[in-house]
Amino acid sequence: MQPGDIVFSYAAGVIQGFGITQTHCYTSPRPDEFGHIGEVWDELGWRVDVNFDRIAPTMRPAEHMDVLAPVLPGRYSPLSEIGHGYQHVYLASVPRKMAVAVAQLMSPMVLRLVTTTAVAEEANIVDTELLGINEWNEVETNRILGNKTLAETTRKALIKARIGQGLFRRNVASIEHRCRVTGVTYAAHLFASHIKPWRESTNDERLNGENGLLLTPSIDHLFDRGFISFEDNGELVLSDVAHKESVKRMGVDTEHVVRVGEFSEGQKFFLAPPSTRPYSCNHDRACLAISNDLPKSFEGHIRG
Repeated sequence: MQPGDIVFSYAAGVIQGFGITQTHCYTSPRPDEFGHIGEVWDELGWRVDVNFDRIAPTMRPAEHMDVLAPVLPGRYSPLSEIGHGYQHVYLASVPRKMAVAVAQLMSPMVLRLVTTTAVAEEANIVDTELLGINEWNEVETNRILGNKTLAETTRKALIKARIGQGLFRRNVASIEHRCRVTGVTYAAHLFASHIKPWRESTNDERLNGENGLLLTPSIDHLFDRGFISFEDNGELVLSDVAHKESVKRMGVDTEHVVRVGEFSEGQKFFLAPPSTRPYSCNHDRACLAISNDLPKSFEGHIRG
């Protein structure tokens, strides 16, 4: 997903609202609101921040299947042929024709949002602050500070590691000597970046030099936010949602295969993808979320 995508919220048999995504997907712990039902989900998943609005009256798809049935996707449909939601589906990409049909049944305002091509370019759609990551980092920081079983020097080292400093940086610098993408070697221009994010790592992993790379600030930003990554064979991977012109201006060759050199076995371990992967909507950029209610994780963003 990417900022500006439209998400319809379906719960209890009705579409209760819609929202516009504010961020790309990023890793996040499973919400407490999932309760015991969420125990079947992995503890670590993917989050996207959405500004949701409720609609009145709500729209019950089952009452409009003469309109919706012909535009349901052939595979991975979020709705059955009689308009009931599939509970094993949490977020599903829907084709543009279906999105337009749903919007027409909701309101003229929603239809305008779905049919416009400039939603993601509006000034208020800015993917700069990831609230979930900030909250997660603070929780982990407080957990370290409150852990009196750790020596004070260890607690300080772990906190400094969050910003790529201290013992972690020294450990990384003993293995890495330049930015693998830009070739910069001057230490003042290099940031020690975690391969497996600090917030997701164990305390040992937070200080492990093989869980890090020395990168220039721009490349660190791209890597930390998932716009670029690396295969364990040394090939740079560019995300489908990355803004290629900006990435190119930041020092990444977007026209050719980029190889950044060999990685150690320890680095390959940390580069291995997590068991979950971000869900991507198709280029029609409309999704339908199925839940028990309008997503509680985003209630703080609801207007009206």
